[in-house]
Amino acid sequence: MRTPALPDLDRLRPAGTKRSTKRDVIVNAFLRQEGHLSADDLVDLIRGEDQRISRATVYRTLQWMVEAGIARKVDFGEGRFRFEHSYRHPRHFHLICKTCNQSYEFLSSDIEALVEEVAQARGFTARQSVVQIYGTCEACRTGRAPAKGGATSEMLFARDALRIAIATERSGLDFYSRAARIAKDARGRAVFERLAEEEQEHLGTLETRYKQLLKEDPRLESQPTFLFFKGAANGLFAKGAEDLRREGIDDLEALKIGIRCERGSHRFFKRYGERFEDSEGKQIFLEFAEEERAHLELLIREYRGLVKRRQQRKAAAGAKRARTSASR
Repeated sequence: MRTPALPDLDRLRPAGTKRSTKRDVIVNAFLRQEGHLSADDLVDLIRGEDQRISRATVYRTLQWMVEAGIARKVDFGEGRFRFEHSYRHPRHFHLICKTCNQSYEFLSSDIEALVEEVAQARGFTARQSVVQIYGTCEACRTGRAPAKGGATSEMLFARDALRIAIATERSGLDFYSRAARIAKDARGRAVFERLAEEEQEHLGTLETRYKQLLKEDPRLESQPTFLFFKGAANGLFAKGAEDLRREGIDDLEALKIGIRCERGSHRFFKRYGERFEDSEGKQIFLEFAEEERAHLELLIREYRGLVKRRQQRKAAAGAKRARTSASR
């Protein structure tokens, strides 16, 4: 299990305030925990490390962490607040079992996008989105014991980000392999073949990265999905690959479909990557967005080049017909 990197507390400290050793002890202890702690839980934890730190100091530090953006305050309907750290911990929502009072985290930018859409339609400036779904967990509903242990949200986020990227690479490999087979223009076919090779290489890199992540925490493979994206599970090029099966698809149309897929993939990974808080999952999304941007630019250049070559051939054919007519 990787140890989470701790933030630079000097950078986070509000201007004009002095460094506090006690505060540093509390913050570092808090960030080493996973899950949701009440203020009293944190007091008990800190007193196990330093009996001199008072309850009031812990309370003040918790409020300071919330204001500094390294802790979130959550309400599970227990009559008291709980706190979770947000440093390198992606923003997420909760499923809350009313039988056992356990909470389960998930992230869905589809939900966030809908919240933003509703807020914009009402002229409302949203500062925080809180989604808490109350019900009965699988263990309580079925009577089966819940799985022991659990990976951190950051690790689950990285796992699911890699899964989405791998699915997109596989669908991209399928798309470009199909496009290369139907291409008639030699230069266009070479571009499709080059991109298919790059997709194969990137796919291998991502799969290796995924295996390394599982070595760090073997429990990851069996943990429930954390990151939900509508339509991303099968890869963002899946529809494009299907479109290539239609009758009458020529090189130019194949390039247009590829441009549409790459543009959509680039926007997807860039948009959501920039919205995530600092984490490995965020880095995976932004790296992938940059790769898709390079592919998009290559396809646009080839599309323009093919249009120009067709125009030149058409002009040359017209000139030849004109010379033939003049010589008769």
